[in-house]
Amino acid sequence: MEPLKLSRIGTPPWFYTAAFLCALVVQLVPAWRDALIYDRAAVAHGELWRVWTAQIVHFGWPHFVADGGLLLIIGWTLGREFPRDSWIGLLAMPPVICAVLYWCDPTMVRYAGLSAVNLGLLLLLAARGWKGDLRDWFWPAIVAIYVVELGYEIWKGGRGGGFIEFDDANVKVATSAHLAAVGYALAAWCVAVGRARRRSA
Repeated sequence: MEPLKLSRIGTPPWFYTAAFLCALVVQLVPAWRDALIYDRAAVAHGELWRVWTAQIVHFGWPHFVADGGLLLIIGWTLGREFPRDSWIGLLAMPPVICAVLYWCDPTMVRYAGLSAVNLGLLLLLAARGWKGDLRDWFWPAIVAIYVVELGYEIWKGGRGGGFIEFDDANVKVATSAHLAAVGYALAAWCVAVGRARRRSA
């Protein structure tokens, strides 16, 4: 992958724009939040749509701007390079994240936001595109920022430490969701590498 150039930034794939607009609509209608977030008890009772819709719900405008903005940045750059990995990730990652929350983090009863999906997409697409060129510092630097954030969350006990203020004092950062996204990215990257090797064999 060549170093990032402004000339390569264009319209993001439609599914990035669609996800952003859905999140914007939900943010403009706060009354929808409770019906869409990941709620452990509701999921246990069969409300499985929450597995996907939770990703487009945010706890306040700062949360939405940070998550939605990063989603579009990823779409404008790496998302255009790897559209297939992108749309598969947008569809497949939410169930992985929520499954980890449900089975491995039972104390996390409410969850929402695009941050985990963003992290998974960023790691996967940056790994797919970066070829070790030291001039291409932009995406490794962004990944490093996320690593620092994730380490800070873990240091704070996996329930706080995020750099964004939520509008609900009872909401904490879900480090387990971010770790699930990292796991998805690593698995998807291994699949992509294996597929590329089979094609070149």
